[in-house]
Amino acid sequence: MDAARGATVREIVVTEFMTLDGVIDSPGSGDHPRAGWVFKEVAFDLAAVEIKGREQQEAGALLLGRTSYDEFAPVWPTMEEFADYNRMPKYVVSSTLSDPSWSNTRVLRSLDEVARLKQEDGEGTILVHGSANLAQQLLAAGLVDRYHLLVYPIVLGSGKRLFADDGAFTKLAVTEHDVYGNGVTKLVYDVVR
Repeated sequence: MDAARGATVREIVVTEFMTLDGVIDSPGSGDHPRAGWVFKEVAFDLAAVEIKGREQQEAGALLLGRTSYDEFAPVWPTMEEFADYNRMPKYVVSSTLSDPSWSNTRVLRSLDEVARLKQEDGEGTILVHGSANLAQQLLAAGLVDRYHLLVYPIVLGSGKRLFADDGAFTKLAVTEHDVYGNGVTKLVYDVVR
């Protein structure tokens, strides 16, 4: 709640599949040499991905960077397991996208527009999937409220990382955690302000 205005501020939640060394690059598919590591390198455990269903139920909007939008838009609309995402408002932060094809998608041109989005009326969280560069920019701008991380017990050694190596400090408070039979660790953190 924004006490000064008496309004509820929507939370931005960054959700990621991540390796032990912080890589979030190409977990399902993509350009990384070990793309698909979520499925190829660690045995599947349904309990470990329970949080993904919960995220979809709690979200009121998706927020994506341009690269993630380009990867998700041709695929997710055809997938029944993403039906809730397909129905909800989607926002893409991009300086070049002009005519998004995924239904109910609006382009935001700046982080200032993202900050205003947090203030708009709306139900549920604003969920950021993938979008490494955007997630780093949102954190630097003080716009991230929570992280949902599924940490896989592998080290890729290279690839896009969730947290920038820029010396910035952020304090987090763990609010939920679990370890699953396949070695995946769920870590939910609130950003401490």
